[in-house]
Amino acid sequence: MSQISLSFARRIRRAWKAVRLSAPAFFAGLLLAVSATAQAQDLPALRLSVLQFGTAHWELDHLQRQGLDRAHGFELKVRLVADVPASRLAVTSGSADGAVSDVLWAQARHEAGTSYLFLPFSSQIGEVMVPEGSAIKTLEDLVGKRLGVAGGPDGQGWLLLQRAAREQGIDLARQATVQFGAPPLLAQSLRRGQVDALLTFWHFAARMRGEGGVSTAFTMDELLEGAGLTPNLPVLGYLFPAEWAKDHPELIERFHRALRQTKQQLAAHPEHWNAIRPLMRADDDAVFAALRDSFIAGVPVPLDQASIRALRELLLATGTRPERLMPEQLFYQARP
Repeated sequence: MSQISLSFARRIRRAWKAVRLSAPAFFAGLLLAVSATAQAQDLPALRLSVLQFGTAHWELDHLQRQGLDRAHGFELKVRLVADVPASRLAVTSGSADGAVSDVLWAQARHEAGTSYLFLPFSSQIGEVMVPEGSAIKTLEDLVGKRLGVAGGPDGQGWLLLQRAAREQGIDLARQATVQFGAPPLLAQSLRRGQVDALLTFWHFAARMRGEGGVSTAFTMDELLEGAGLTPNLPVLGYLFPAEWAKDHPELIERFHRALRQTKQQLAAHPEHWNAIRPLMRADDDAVFAALRDSFIAGVPVPLDQASIRALRELLLATGTRPERLMPEQLFYQARP
């Protein structure tokens, strides 16, 4: 046999020996990988429908990136949609297990015969914005003015604003010129002087403050407190069909725990927000800071009997008949 053939044979023997020595480690690693995959597949999945650039996506993105779903024993699957109607359709059609909406929508669905479990997301409602230097400071100052209202006539903010105004003997629908519309368009109208004040959602208000040139005349929480209602209530929540929720109590509790940890991390560690920033569409540092700080300010405390009672009083204040009110068991309370 030639020298080349002997050298080649030795290399083959060494390679085969290496394969035999490494095979146990290789197969052990393969088994671990298969086991991890199997465990991941065994985790119950929670499907949530949220707006792609919505505020709920901010915290759910962090929850997934940090692996807090798997740490709490479930797999979160987020379905991104373009608008609120699409998100609501996803949960009503069964293509998602839950979606984010306000407590008034949950109440309306309950009255229509389809109940939802309400798990708090945020206590932020909205603000009345005015140009800097405006003389509008109170509800009474809106009389005779042009008022932009983000959303429609059935929106939560507008209903609560009217409720607070009635407490002061003011009928805003008659005593102000009201214009409903999309928040970005109304924001432009305010800056152009086409409306005198704007009732808008909290994150649009935060963005406007960050951009400058406008200020907050008053917040909805201030009005609620002035009307004798409890402020800082979690009026926005994750909604789950009640029948589905009855069958998945452990999954909802795991989600609740992961969500609490998510909110705690975002409140305690500002650096986490850097990864979320692209979803916030906040190139300007002032806008970014305003959105971040407003989100954290709206983090709700877990519901207890007192806050559930206050939420039901809020629903009564918006015109819900007592006999049609959402029962207490539809408001999620964490396990002790």
